[in-house]
Amino acid sequence: MVSVPGVGPVIATELLVAINEMQTVNDPKKLACHAGVAPFEYRSGISIRGKTKVSHQARKRLKAVIHLGTMSAIQVKGDLQDCYARKIGESKPPMLVLNAARNKLIHCVCAVVRRGQKYNKNYAPALA
Repeated sequence: MVSVPGVGPVIATELLVAINEMQTVNDPKKLACHAGVAPFEYRSGISIRGKTKVSHQARKRLKAVIHLGTMSAIQVKGDLQDCYARKIGESKPPMLVLNAARNKLIHCVCAVVRRGQKYNKNYAPALA
């Protein structure tokens, strides 16, 4: 887990505690929701649509350490930095892009835990 850029011992410990509380690591979307980085759409009927927002019922400490890890990862040359720079170049709001990077970090960590392998920055899924 600490092979993922931006994830150190503190973040790995927090994530392991969160994963242990959830009893599963099969769905990174659930972990992202638990950490408060998954956006939720506001709808009321068919005509009223609000902005997508993150839930405030998240584990604040987990969200804080993931935020710090993401800030570290986007300063290091790699996949998250490229994604962050590309989205900022598209004139997306900085906090929206940062939240997307947090979500991507959680998905990377879940993939590493699920596969039981170290993070491979050159990983390409097999085409079926």
